[in-house]
Amino acid sequence: MTTQGRGVDLTELGFGAAQFGNLYREVSDEDVRGAFDAAWEAGVRYFDTAPHYGLGLSERRLGALLRQKPRDEFTISTKVGKLLVDNPGGGTSQDDEGFAVPATLRRQWDFSADGVKRSLESSLDRLGLDRVDVVYVHDPDDFGEQVIREALPALVDLREQGVVGAIGAGMNQSALPTEFVRRADVDLIMLAGRYSLLEQGALDDLIPAALENGVGIVAAGAYNSGLLATARPPRDAMYNYDRVPPALLERAWAIADVCEEHGVTLPEAALAFPRRHPAVVSVVLGMRDRRQAEENVRRFSVDVPDDLWPDLVARGLLDERSVSADVPLTPNGSRS
Repeated sequence: MTTQGRGVDLTELGFGAAQFGNLYREVSDEDVRGAFDAAWEAGVRYFDTAPHYGLGLSERRLGALLRQKPRDEFTISTKVGKLLVDNPGGGTSQDDEGFAVPATLRRQWDFSADGVKRSLESSLDRLGLDRVDVVYVHDPDDFGEQVIREALPALVDLREQGVVGAIGAGMNQSALPTEFVRRADVDLIMLAGRYSLLEQGALDDLIPAALENGVGIVAAGAYNSGLLATARPPRDAMYNYDRVPPALLERAWAIADVCEEHGVTLPEAALAFPRRHPAVVSVVLGMRDRRQAEENVRRFSVDVPDDLWPDLVARGLLDERSVSADVPLTPNGSRS
């Protein structure tokens, strides 16, 4: 099933390719191929990557796989704002931003109009494609005004020229993307972790603004960095790229208890939750190998009972606004 994301078609389940860049540990070419094939076989046609992921390794790997498919059968997004530049002498050390790759390159912040265009050109070279469908500015937490003045207008020009189909921002916070929605002509916001079964802070700002302005939300981080990825999160689970605080772990356990009462697991409910909201047009999940991809697809297809959500609200574990905003799904999975 695909949804319209202002200029592009996105499958309701999207493929996040950060792990193709050796996120946290090396991933073999065989596992990369297995994850991609399993997702494609399941009907996934939206793929997201970025130069940041493995210093370009994710883009190279994903591009090599997508080039074997008809170009009009998939949608791909990448990101700008972190230029990759030579790092003399870095080949003897490892990347220090979470990817198991040699530090032969380094990231250089650049949200200027010229930087945006150079970043996109480099991404196209690594991907081996003549175009991408969506471009997000990547984590511009400290560059909001420059993004509004320079980066987003440059992307608007590229969209108007037909070089890209849709533009937006990919971030781990909701406040600054709300400014982009209100002050710039964006199509999509990729929001990581801030609208999930665990936390719904984006209901205070981004989601109402997105609905008002017709901007689609691509929900990433549905597992909140792994905290919601297992039926019973361990004490050393990760949250927001770090060890989970005790209070949040207790909350996750409480949510898991309610899920079990309704006959579903915590990760199954975590994937069902964000896509119920009318602002959410796709949920993007990282997939490391065939087994993980097949399990994500299975979880995504689980029919979660409707009465789970008001029960979580009643127990103080879910924001009531997320339930009142529900748009029921028809039997074939499309929005009514």
